[in-house]
Amino acid sequence: MTDTADIKALDAMAAQLEASGRYRLQRRFETNSLHTDFDPTTLKRGIYLDTETTGVDGRRDEVIELAMIPFDYDPQGRLCAVGQPFVALNQPKTPIPAEITRITGITDAMVAGHAIDPAQVAAFIASAVIIIAHNAAFDRPFAERLTEAFKFKGWACSMSHVDWKGHGFEGTKLSYLAGQCGFFFDGHRAENDCLAGLEILARPLPTGRTALAHLLETARAPTWRIVAERAPFEQKDRLKARGYRWNGDDAAGPKAWYTDVAEADRKAELLYLAQEIYGYDPGLTPKRITAFERFSDRA
Repeated sequence: MTDTADIKALDAMAAQLEASGRYRLQRRFETNSLHTDFDPTTLKRGIYLDTETTGVDGRRDEVIELAMIPFDYDPQGRLCAVGQPFVALNQPKTPIPAEITRITGITDAMVAGHAIDPAQVAAFIASAVIIIAHNAAFDRPFAERLTEAFKFKGWACSMSHVDWKGHGFEGTKLSYLAGQCGFFFDGHRAENDCLAGLEILARPLPTGRTALAHLLETARAPTWRIVAERAPFEQKDRLKARGYRWNGDDAAGPKAWYTDVAEADRKAELLYLAQEIYGYDPGLTPKRITAFERFSDRA
């Protein structure tokens, strides 16, 4: 074990190296950075969530580990408190694939006899006004299969609801973001990922506001889902290049290319489709999406 004196000496060496301008150092994540000057009556509760699963199909694969970290934030989007985590393992119906064990370290022996209690999960998230996950489009379908309580919460994504590239970050993986924030952590276990994700959101961006503040602002704004039904097959490459995604054969809803756009871009996108894709006005009806439907299969 490294004693306090050793840690102070190491920190002094690290500060000297960084001050030279020749080195950039990463520190091991130990505890979350909290804002301490706040009015407790203004705080809101959030949950940072992560799942480890047997695969990537939210309708067929199963959760093998669920972690949820409660946190409180103020109106400026500053992280003010982090509570005790909820962490649970779950034994799936089939053996855990070897590749999943390699990535997560979770074995069949570790989950044997374990089950996630939906009632406990629902009670844990009851006071939260928002659920955040890093790649919420992946985690939300799995979470909603555990308990319908997740269907009645607003959701946000720490990967897509912050313009990381626009703020100078080179990637959106948690490990990349953490590295550019100056720390590293032991990833691919749900609790570690949650705590690291919260720390990243707590850090200020070049705007002076926290990443959490930017995320909340984006999550609150409604978007519009435009489904290019019956689009000409020969236009699929143009739609894909423009960022449209395919709603495949196993998904709910029409089998078609779709995209989500901001309110300000809705009319322009419909005009683009009419002029460049269909050659006529196909009479598409966009669907308004809020944080309560976003990332859910119900959207």
